[in-house]
Amino acid sequence: MNSNKPHKLTFLYPFFAIVLWSGNVIVSRMSAHTIGPEAITFYRLVLAVLLMSTFVAVPAWRNRKVIWPHIGKFAILGFLSMCFFQSLSYWAAETTTATNIAVFTSMTPLLTVALSAMMLKDTPTVGMIGGGILSLVGLVYLVSGGDPVSLIRNGVHLGDPLMFIAAIVYALYGVLLKRWNLPVAGWQSTYMQAISAMVIMFPAFLATPAPMRALNTETLPLIAYAGGLASVVLPFLWVRGVHILGPNRCSVFMNLLPVLTAIIAIVLLGEPVHAYHVIGGGIALAGVACTEIFRRPIRSATPDVVDVTD
Repeated sequence: MNSNKPHKLTFLYPFFAIVLWSGNVIVSRMSAHTIGPEAITFYRLVLAVLLMSTFVAVPAWRNRKVIWPHIGKFAILGFLSMCFFQSLSYWAAETTTATNIAVFTSMTPLLTVALSAMMLKDTPTVGMIGGGILSLVGLVYLVSGGDPVSLIRNGVHLGDPLMFIAAIVYALYGVLLKRWNLPVAGWQSTYMQAISAMVIMFPAFLATPAPMRALNTETLPLIAYAGGLASVVLPFLWVRGVHILGPNRCSVFMNLLPVLTAIIAIVLLGEPVHAYHVIGGGIALAGVACTEIFRRPIRSATPDVVDVTD
């Protein structure tokens, strides 16, 4: 018996994390035209900080001498993942479908590999190049509604490029997290990022028109889901899964995000799923899968040149 083989139930950690992430995409769509992007982003941060404070505040305070020298980096990380990415997602939800949002979000692993190659000097792989091209083809087919020529005639919905930028932002967050390798990890890191992001978002929240930051029976459930389940429970499940299964195994579950989101969007929002969603999204996700499967460095694929001058 192989003691290193993970128990089947451990795969439920990343699976349910993706289920909650799919629900968060639906919440983003439901919040469109109901509450301002800055407002829901701020409210979810307030709720997340309050919840995490019950079990992280005391350990973080005791560890303040280690945390404080890196507060600037925590602020940058919090801004990227909890302010910029989330706000862009909410803005995008106003003009694109939940399925499209999920497909673009699932591109994050591929974009992370690409940014790592540029910023961390990681050697590009065969899968990264081939998968990147394949994913680009899939995304063009998806956002064009199955008619790429229409992009020239009509352009694209604003939400699609916004989500592409959001995916790049989240990929950048992942690369910086790896590059800085801060001595504070786990809940304390998430807690400090959330506090920093909350402070950063406060001026934007105040600038939001009063009607678009009102708390009522329509907005409170959305904030509760985003600030509780998506901001506290989801990270716990994902980090737990990564700890047991490793990042590579968990990243495969990202491919379920568009599928689960589409199913929930059909049931709750009545969003139609067309053939171009299946074809374009499938091609894009196949490109992401190629990145994980074909890991041979590009350099090794090229024969070495023999120096005959000696």
